[in-house]
Amino acid sequence: MFGRLRRHLRISPVLVTFILFVLLAEQLVKASSEYDPYKVLGVSRSASQAEIKKAYKHLAREWHPDKNKDPGAEDMFIKISKSYEILSNEERRANFDRYGQMDENQPFGQSQHQGFRSFHNSFYFDESFFHFPRSRDFADSKYLLHHAQYNSVVLPDSHRRPYLIKVTSEWCFACIHIEPVWRETVQELEPLGVGIGIVDLGYERRLASQLGAHRAPSIIGLVNGRVTFFHQAVVREHLRQFVEDLLPQRLVEKITDNNYLPFLSNWHVENKPSVLLFDQVPVVPLLYKLTAFAFKDYVRFGYVDQGETSSTQLLRQFNINTYAPTMLLFKENTEKPADIIQARGMKRQIMDEFVSNNKFLQVPRLVNQQLFDELCPIKQFHRRRKYCVLLITGEDQAFVPGNKAFLDFASANSKDVLRFAYVYQRQQLPLCQALFHNQVVILERRSQAGKVLYRSVTGGWNGSEEDKHHLHEQLELLQKDPAYLSSDTTLPELNNEMAPMFLIQWMNAAYDYILQLYDDFLYSNWREMMPILSLIFSALFILFGTVIIQAFSESEADKPQKQKPKEAPKTEDEASSRASTSSRPPKKDFVEVTELTDITYTSNLVKLRPGHINVVLVLTDSSKNALLRKFAKEVFSFSGTQTLHFSFLNADKHSHWMPSLLASTPDAAQNLGLSDDDEESSDYTGHVLALNGYKKYFCLFRPVFTGDDPSDASFSSDASLSSASRRKSRSRSRSQSRSRLEVHHKLDRLGLWMERLMEGTLPRLRVPAWPSLDATMNTSTES
Repeated sequence: MFGRLRRHLRISPVLVTFILFVLLAEQLVKASSEYDPYKVLGVSRSASQAEIKKAYKHLAREWHPDKNKDPGAEDMFIKISKSYEILSNEERRANFDRYGQMDENQPFGQSQHQGFRSFHNSFYFDESFFHFPRSRDFADSKYLLHHAQYNSVVLPDSHRRPYLIKVTSEWCFACIHIEPVWRETVQELEPLGVGIGIVDLGYERRLASQLGAHRAPSIIGLVNGRVTFFHQAVVREHLRQFVEDLLPQRLVEKITDNNYLPFLSNWHVENKPSVLLFDQVPVVPLLYKLTAFAFKDYVRFGYVDQGETSSTQLLRQFNINTYAPTMLLFKENTEKPADIIQARGMKRQIMDEFVSNNKFLQVPRLVNQQLFDELCPIKQFHRRRKYCVLLITGEDQAFVPGNKAFLDFASANSKDVLRFAYVYQRQQLPLCQALFHNQVVILERRSQAGKVLYRSVTGGWNGSEEDKHHLHEQLELLQKDPAYLSSDTTLPELNNEMAPMFLIQWMNAAYDYILQLYDDFLYSNWREMMPILSLIFSALFILFGTVIIQAFSESEADKPQKQKPKEAPKTEDEASSRASTSSRPPKKDFVEVTELTDITYTSNLVKLRPGHINVVLVLTDSSKNALLRKFAKEVFSFSGTQTLHFSFLNADKHSHWMPSLLASTPDAAQNLGLSDDDEESSDYTGHVLALNGYKKYFCLFRPVFTGDDPSDASFSSDASLSSASRRKSRSRSRSQSRSRLEVHHKLDRLGLWMERLMEGTLPRLRVPAWPSLDATMNTSTES
């Protein structure tokens, strides 16, 4: 009995799991039967395709997860996309109306028994919902991209064909939902030449970050190295149109009876063959556009709609069969095609082979190094020799007969080992100089560095029958004896004649960048846009803040400076605080100079802080304005030093101070060459002293005239006066009669003296104590 009970208890969890699964399946089947795409889109069963499309666009715009932050927006958007996918396809819509089924490949008789499967297809439930291990589809594994493979293979190849890349992850329910549409799209577009790629967001985060994909699922288009995101409903028709929109606009030109002659005759300017496709559809097929994109650097493509009345002359002239697509390839001869192909089921492989075999003119012009490398490849094996017959000619009308004769000769002597080409001497001058300007040259390339073996055809080329016969003999001798090419040289790289101008390149790059910014701003959510917006607003804030601050600073500097009224005498503490502010770094052309009075004298000199120096200018009332202006100009470059202070002393008020200072200095007369007459002289205008109040020493600058007036007295800070008469001529009466220009020249060499002061090379004169002042007036002057 206990054994039976134990077996019953062991089986109970299995029964419970089975019952729960059956109940869940029943609920899912019930929900699937209630799913109605007409109700989701809000249209009637008799609605037209235009009404369905209009309702879908309105609902998709309303419920797009990037625009609608409702938690159920993503599920609702998936329902809307699935409903439109069913109703936009007439066959699927008919199946749903008749049998309530949504899969066009499902047999009609199984519709009643596939309710759960139908619901699964609509709402992407699978084994991953129950956390069962799910292996990746083997068919998708060949499309997986890695970071190195993308940069080395896919990115360069995107210049020849567009790529459609899906970004997915392991546990992405929405990725499972779009999987059927993705497979149908791949089966349709891959045979046409579209590259397919899959990026796993969980394993290739570096590649996903490079692509700018931060969520799954995402679908990306890649053309010419430019990434474009797909933002519409994942429907096969939308994906096909997305790929077609990625291609450049003017890949294929529409050709009629009116423009076919200019199109075919433009081979001389474009240096390319021309291909015409004749078909009955009014729009250019995607297959033809993809082929044109792959060979856009070699061939020009045109399309002729056989159903239009404006192309009847073309059809009659070239005898086109209207029951199958036809391709005609033209080279130099615009009246007769060089090659033709016609097939009812035109495949990409057939078109590629057809264009590849005819992608060069009979005698192309060498316009860049890439074309030269393909026409005249480097010798690798003896059996793969390629000889290039090169004609050096000009663009003028006089060269046309010779060029035409060379073309006729090349057409008559076409061989697999011979390639004929020509260059314009004016466009490729370095190449012509390396070949010594020989008119016709037979050459064989030997190395990638430009080394060639060549032989010039003697006699030049004017297109006569004799010239043709002589060139034919030379080619016959070359085929018998390869050593016939006896000369060697190194050719420079060819100029790229077809390269667009720098301005055009810049405009194209700017246009692509603006489109990308617009696309990112329009479709990206705010979370993804916040770093970009933060960077933009920070840059704008810094830019405008700098401009505003500079504008206010300039406006303040431009205001006329008003002279401050004379202040009342201050206390010693106030004077000390005033003196301490004078050591701040100056503002633009502003130096603060404080007058030494009995109030400021103690704080600015006697009690000056250790290591600080006060530079004092001696002046008079008559020379005050001129000397202060000159003094501020000379010391401005040194005024940023925190240990320097600037003051001035009015000799008219304190006439005894300078003689007392010099008299108290025993070494003044010996070091500076001062005599008794100098000490007795009362004119110290223009003298500058550097006073160190703490260590009680000073350095003296004596004025020097550098003006043009030869009658001016000349003084030197390093030499004494030469005669007593010149010393006595510096009287106060004469200093008052001097002009402002003569007075301010006294400080012409003050800047050099300040440099020596900062270097510490000036003689220092010691004083036992600083002399006192007797006047009481405090003036602060700003210059």
